Amino acid sequence: MSSRLFYKEDGNGFPLLFGHSYLWDAAMWAPQVQALSPSYRCIVPELWGHGRSPLPPAAPYPVERLAEDHWALATDLGLERFAVIGLSVGGMWGVHLALNHPDAVQALVLMDTFVGPEPEENRLRYFKMMDTVEQAGMIPPPLADLIVPLFFSPVTMQCNPALVNRFREHLTSLPRAQIPGILSIGRGIFSRASVLERLGEIQVPVLVIVGADDRSRPPHEARQMAGMIPGAHLEVIEGAGHISNLEQPERVTALLQAFLQESLT
Repeated sequence: MSSRLFYKEDGNGFPLLFGHSYLWDAAMWAPQVQALSPSYRCIVPELWGHGRSPLPPAAPYPVERLAEDHWALATDLGLERFAVIGLSVGGMWGVHLALNHPDAVQALVLMDTFVGPEPEENRLRYFKMMDTVEQAGMIPPPLADLIVPLFFSPVTMQCNPALVNRFREHLTSLPRAQIPGILSIGRGIFSRASVLERLGEIQVPVLVIVGADDRSRPPHEARQMAGMIPGAHLEVIEGAGHISNLEQPERVTALLQAFLQESLT
């Protein structure tokens, strides 16, 4: 691949490789990077077709290739050992990275994610949504109104309307040129193959975090994964949905700080 994922980098110390959610970008991790960059080298790539990264070279674009793209970036940056903090699709490719490169990934945080197959009802609904987006060349406002609640807790919807409205505006203002890339990544995510049966191979420290109100990746999925990973620790975040790091940033950041300090020292 001639092009490379765009990434932001802040701080010095042991490297942390962040993975953002589908339909978001590197700015999603701003609260955590601000808190962690005094002690760690925080590297936040953006998915193909998201933020400042170019469009993906193939469609649909599978999660397995996303993992290898992030490995290529880590190699280019000279990262021999690092931790992965991945939310949603960031956790999906993060698991593949940990399985395929166990000597490099020293700790793993899986947030609001699931590496089993997408439930069939969800998969059909999401593919129908993506077909609508493809036909329109944009995310129409009525569809955005259906998407937004998939990302936030009712608590967030009521108490942090600024965050919710910013995301809605982001969805409806996506440039037409980005839409094919967004759809390529989405179709790869929601048609992914399961790697649940391989979770027992992960031997590094693992923290699993999930919002108590996450509709997209409900807590029972997080519990299932945590139960299959040796020594994994599970935290359920009250008052948070799918974007738990922005909905309850202080709680999530404190958990990350404690986990990294214990796991990397």
